[in-house]
Amino acid sequence: MKKVALVTGGSRGIGLGIAGHLAKAGFDLAINGVRPEEAVAGVIRQLKELGGDVIYCRGDIASAEDRINMLAAVSDHYGRLDVLVNNAGVAPKERRDILEATEESFGYVLTTNLQGPYFLTQKVANWMIDQQRKRDDFSGCIVNISSISATVASVNRGEYCVAKAGVSMATQLFAARLGEFNIPVYEVRPGIIKTDMTAGVTEKYDRLIESGLTVQKRWGFPDDIGKAVAALAQGYFPYSTGQVFMIDGGLTLPRL
Repeated sequence: MKKVALVTGGSRGIGLGIAGHLAKAGFDLAINGVRPEEAVAGVIRQLKELGGDVIYCRGDIASAEDRINMLAAVSDHYGRLDVLVNNAGVAPKERRDILEATEESFGYVLTTNLQGPYFLTQKVANWMIDQQRKRDDFSGCIVNISSISATVASVNRGEYCVAKAGVSMATQLFAARLGEFNIPVYEVRPGIIKTDMTAGVTEKYDRLIESGLTVQKRWGFPDDIGKAVAALAQGYFPYSTGQVFMIDGGLTLPRL
């Protein structure tokens, strides 16, 4: 029986890059997103053409009720879940200096980017533990998609940086807690990736990359992240729980 992976925010951008590589690696998929099902029908069809079964679980990761419904849909359709990829996230609706940023924006970003994935992971972790008790062949993992913003300060989007730093600590916490069950938890930390989220700053980063911001003089792509997550999901790093996998083209490499 094929393994099942749930990818939050899996219908576009980095999430779609991840979903595509997981499908190619032989996983059946549950794709979560907030858009209506008809809006992602083409994407779901493309993923199915890669060889696996795919369902769409519409829901807002920030909503406790939606998280419950999402997992219920996965359970009803597949009866199992082997891999969780916490990818869904939002940017601040408005970039503001931290001296002027609002509590409303902070709450919006933190609820979606940190609180939602944290408690989804809690529920999935308990489900994985239960599956392990019932199935001798169970082998699962959890992958959190964070950002270089976990450690690289951007004072015009402080709420995003704080959320991603929290995701990094959540990875360590769940890795430590799930160690006794041999369920590894990983953090994949992308750099500057060409997606809808970065579309508004394309010219800025084109200039910065050309002037040496990254060691490898190009943008990252969802495909780069997808390859890394697929390797983790397939169990190629079984002795690396709690670790950070940098996919940033050398941006954070200390240089003189």
